[in-house]
Amino acid sequence: MRKKRKNTVFEGVKIESMAAEGKCIARVEDKVIFIKGVAPGDVADIQVTRKKKSFLEGIPIKFHEYSDKRAEPFCEHFGTCGGCKWQHINYETQLFYKRQQVIDSLERIAKVELPDIHPILSSENTRYYRNKMEYTFTNRKWLTPEETKSGEKINRDAVGFHIPGRFDWVIDINECHLQEDISNRIRLSVKEFAKENELSFYDILKNNGLLRILIIRITSLGEIMVIVQFGENDTPKIDLLLSHVKETFPEITSLQYVINTKKNDTFNDLEVKTFSGKSYITEELENLKFRIGPKSFFQTNSQQALTLYEVARDFAGLSGDEVVYDLYTGTGTIANFVANGARKVIGLEYVEDAIKDANINSEINSITNTEFFAGDIKNLLDDAFLSVHGQPDVIITDPPRAGMHADVVRMLLKAKAKKIVYISCNPATQARDVALLDSQYKVTKVQPVDMFPQTHHVENVVLLELKN
Repeated sequence: MRKKRKNTVFEGVKIESMAAEGKCIARVEDKVIFIKGVAPGDVADIQVTRKKKSFLEGIPIKFHEYSDKRAEPFCEHFGTCGGCKWQHINYETQLFYKRQQVIDSLERIAKVELPDIHPILSSENTRYYRNKMEYTFTNRKWLTPEETKSGEKINRDAVGFHIPGRFDWVIDINECHLQEDISNRIRLSVKEFAKENELSFYDILKNNGLLRILIIRITSLGEIMVIVQFGENDTPKIDLLLSHVKETFPEITSLQYVINTKKNDTFNDLEVKTFSGKSYITEELENLKFRIGPKSFFQTNSQQALTLYEVARDFAGLSGDEVVYDLYTGTGTIANFVANGARKVIGLEYVEDAIKDANINSEINSITNTEFFAGDIKNLLDDAFLSVHGQPDVIITDPPRAGMHADVVRMLLKAKAKKIVYISCNPATQARDVALLDSQYKVTKVQPVDMFPQTHHVENVVLLELKN
């Protein structure tokens, strides 16, 4: 390998393995270099784009050998859109490195004794597997190098995804391969209708513009929810657009909208109005039905959600007499899923609307041994709560990517449930929390589940059992 110092190019670099955020890793002289757009086994000349004290970042400018671990990218937006960064890697290799990510996190962060880690459970569908997509409207479309060089005046209204690292630029998506085709057809129809009728697209820097966010949810039962987030309260224009969507896509089960003039896109604190159809859609897992409202969390891969919950239920090993606490219960999917095997299930969740759905989900499935409570879990779960509702025999926890709050971990140590089933979409924060629980709990099972093909993300389930 020879280095050209003038342009900071390293020639003939052998790519070693996958790393975080879809990048690969190699070693150049005494430094680690993280590289975009390559695969393990590639040999390439690497242009350094960023220098840090302990590592470098770079991009390939010339390939000498291509890895046998490569796959042909299927999306025209690959390399610009940040959604499916691993689609140039074959699926078998994706699965290998996702499992390795779990192992590395538990070994390097948790630093606890581990059992043999099960092979990762793959996804039957590696495309069109998502049940929820969120698209951003913008009047600041990202321009290709060709468009920039042309000098022509270009309409920059677009609907798509943010460019990685740029909150103010959005790539205009022609076709996304993550959700069923009707999602593409709805998005493109809304975009064209808006342009034809001169409806303004959102300007994130000025915080104005009518069309802001488009959310599409599709269940395995074929029910469709469309939510349009508007940045201005212009009733005639809102009615015009939503009437078009309703008439063009009669198969939509629930058409809703939100007026959001805030400087962020979150709408948990805002009123969601139903324009037509129902205020919810229904998903089915095993023999249970789950009602999903516009603010409800539900695993974005319905098929793999069933696999994930089956693992959680198996790890819990319920006999029918246990008190189970389900933390971060969302719409009560896991709580209701395991209720048949428990004496009582207590679900806790911070989103109040989700708890309303959780109670409805128990009701429509004739489940009578669940109770749900809304509030910040670090405040809800205290000695008084345990005294009223009973000491848990099993705790199932499925927190957001940030993991559990330290106060929640402390209460788990205090509660001393015989088992903790910890589900996480972030092995690093899961490993951090496992380390905190290590004083009283031993990791006895680990099961990675691939919920997000074509990405570096991985779901993982850990069973912790009380020592002594």
